[in-house]
Amino acid sequence: MDWGMENRLARLIQSDGHCMFLPIDHGYFQGPTSRLEKPGDTIRPLVSMADGLFVTRGVLRACVDSRKSPPVILRVSGGTSIIGKDLSHESLITSIREAIRLNVAAVGISIFVGSEYEYDSLLNLGKLVDECEDYGIPVMAVTAVGKELEKRDARYLALSCRIAAEFGAKVVKTYWCENFDKVTNGCPVPVVIAGGPKCETEREVFEFVHDGMQKGAIGVNLGRNIWQHEYPVAMMKALRAIIHKKATVQDAQEIFGKEKAKKN
Repeated sequence: MDWGMENRLARLIQSDGHCMFLPIDHGYFQGPTSRLEKPGDTIRPLVSMADGLFVTRGVLRACVDSRKSPPVILRVSGGTSIIGKDLSHESLITSIREAIRLNVAAVGISIFVGSEYEYDSLLNLGKLVDECEDYGIPVMAVTAVGKELEKRDARYLALSCRIAAEFGAKVVKTYWCENFDKVTNGCPVPVVIAGGPKCETEREVFEFVHDGMQKGAIGVNLGRNIWQHEYPVAMMKALRAIIHKKATVQDAQEIFGKEKAKKN
């Protein structure tokens, strides 16, 4: 692997081999998502604890302090909205030149395996990897499922992750599921866990993150289950303990409780 590629990955994946990414790219198809109406305000107390920030170029320029930002994973795919006909109908919307201009550590793109636009999204990934390899920029592939959440099982996610790796992604972001080790065991590149819809309780989040880490994930890329929570700083600290300090679910719950008490 070229020095530049290794260096960018090392900025994102910490010396323990783990990472905690904070995605705030939801507005590219959802618009002003609840509690992300003002992204700069939302991330201000959280950004110092993130190993990487997954964001679009528009929000990066408008809302993220260039002097205090963690390494950036730039969202470069899009083209449809939540009210459009098909969320899987995406294309590349940001150039590699722009990624270099913004000094990003990686770029991120969604793929939609099994959808009507599977072919298009996988070609997007292949073309992006080709371009990024020329400049030493890692690609993170996101195994998106659009509105079809029932697809989130081990068989489907293992298929999607393996295809992403085969196409050249250096990291794959995917959902946690039962038998998650079947997903990670079949994927030859690092896997980070996506959050998906907001959970009912913080313990649910701690449980699936802990299970995923035990079964081969190197970290998380969680947004709504952190910044939509009433106590986002407490969530961030508790999850960092699971990821970087090998904390148990109960340990994380206790950390959360102490931080919540401080806030109150």
